[in-house]
Amino acid sequence: MKIRNWTAVATVALVATLLSACGGTGTSSSGGGTTLTVYSADGLGNWYKGQFAKFTKDTGINVNVVEAGSGEVVSRVEKEQSNPQADLLVTLPPFIQKADKSGLLQAGDADTTGISPDLVGPGGKYVAIVNNALSFIANPGANPMPVSWDDLLKPEFKGKVQYSTPGQAGDGTAVLVLLQHLMGTPGALDYLGKLQANNVGPSSSTGKLQPKVSNGELLVANGDVQMNLGSIKDDGSKFVIFFPEMADHTRTTVALPYVAGVTKGAPHVEAAKKLLSFLLSDAVQKTVATDALGIPVKDAVVSASAGSSDTTTPTGLLKGVQVWSPDWNAVLNDLDADVAAYQKATGN
Repeated sequence: MKIRNWTAVATVALVATLLSACGGTGTSSSGGGTTLTVYSADGLGNWYKGQFAKFTKDTGINVNVVEAGSGEVVSRVEKEQSNPQADLLVTLPPFIQKADKSGLLQAGDADTTGISPDLVGPGGKYVAIVNNALSFIANPGANPMPVSWDDLLKPEFKGKVQYSTPGQAGDGTAVLVLLQHLMGTPGALDYLGKLQANNVGPSSSTGKLQPKVSNGELLVANGDVQMNLGSIKDDGSKFVIFFPEMADHTRTTVALPYVAGVTKGAPHVEAAKKLLSFLLSDAVQKTVATDALGIPVKDAVVSASAGSSDTTTPTGLLKGVQVWSPDWNAVLNDLDADVAAYQKATGN
């Protein structure tokens, strides 16, 4: 497992939805011809809107987007195997690895030249399209303003902390994985057991926590860099993005890329492959930092956008923060047992 430092490597961009239908399959885009469907973890909607419009203009292929939680979109693909609806699946690790292991993906045939091998799945069945990292958010009125993991245990935060549920949400799973990395598995479970005194309760969606922190219903929640920056930019959210410190004042976070794969039995497989190649093109990757508030996955594009210290960009936010890339296949192998241990420790 390696640590990647993005402090001098990335600027990010925000992403939104062409069509968002969290509760069901999307409706058809306007215009004639082929309409393919993307099942996506939420967070990239605004970026999708602009880029998919370009894709439709260039190809005549319309794109439907259905957004939901990271685990939920994979579950939907699995449940629909007898009658596949999705053409392209976009989700976070370890859920993309779970989809691959469950036989839900096929080779996308995309050119992955210039993309780090750790962002490409075996046999090209999945590839990252936007890089990202775990973060936390705090209401500006929090007193004390949290800086460290230990701060979140303080009585001032009782009933005012919430994080998305490990095993259901990608960001929530990342919280558990990061704490295991920083504290060891027993230490992580002990910490989360103590945090339960302040925790509001389970949440299957990380995105739903943002407005609660912004309006003061919560004081602290987990999130991710791309989603949080986008919420500030697009929604005018009022919160501070931070990365909790350990006792030695080091800050570490987890790389959480949005990863895409063509689904097995995709109704429009060739169109899905065209869309995946389009999202990985240099022209589209150059929009990731500015429009998606995410981190490009192509090394050359990342290098070109490096150097910013502006805290309204991922580069500035991640300055001085270590970005750790886990072995997500190993995480997946242990996930059921780790979630069961987590539930026992927290009573969730």
